[in-house]
Amino acid sequence: MKTLIIIPAYNEAENIERVVNNLIENYPQYDYIIINDGSKDNTVEICRKNNYNLVNLPVNIGLTGGFQTGMKYAYRNKYDYAIQFDGDGQHNPQYIKDMLEEFNNVNLDFVIGSRFAKEKKPGNLRMLGGNLIQFILILTTGKSIKDPTSGMRMYNKKIINLFANSLDYSPEPNTLAHLIRSGAKFKEIQVTMNERIAGESYLNFTRSIKYMFNIFITIIIMQWFRKKPKI
Repeated sequence: MKTLIIIPAYNEAENIERVVNNLIENYPQYDYIIINDGSKDNTVEICRKNNYNLVNLPVNIGLTGGFQTGMKYAYRNKYDYAIQFDGDGQHNPQYIKDMLEEFNNVNLDFVIGSRFAKEKKPGNLRMLGGNLIQFILILTTGKSIKDPTSGMRMYNKKIINLFANSLDYSPEPNTLAHLIRSGAKFKEIQVTMNERIAGESYLNFTRSIKYMFNIFITIIIMQWFRKKPKI
């Protein structure tokens, strides 16, 4: 089964070599593609110097556009599975095998690499947003996702097709809610994620608040009016 690792990258010059070299050296059975999302640092120069597999977007179009570019690449090259994989080193590729095994064991549409599938969530303010999203997902879909903000997700060919050919599909919890309500089957598996070693996260406090507000609105309101896809 052909598997593609999609690595959206924005200003990841301090991380991208470490992340991609680890994949090339230790996980050559998987293909990868870096989507450079208009980085202002020298991310693209580093990728070209190392002859990495690269799609270079000349302007920043955001995570949604960058990830959809990767899904279009997966669709056009007939991949069976595609995984969203952070370029900052937080995701561990050792779990890709486990995610693939879940597809082989059960008829699933996507698998989430979850920090809390088996482990208890810490009771701190940082988890508040994730807990609220989990609660809203239960209300709107009847299903619980313990780690709804995890960015490590693997999709099958049917979902690749949806992302590649629908402009309004984002790699966010609101789209997961929509897919679940449309009949998509999923599972969470336990993973361990790393802390960012270098560079700065896009989500500061203000952007985090805006992100949470947008997720709540789209899950609660917009999901009810969006046409359900055929899963």
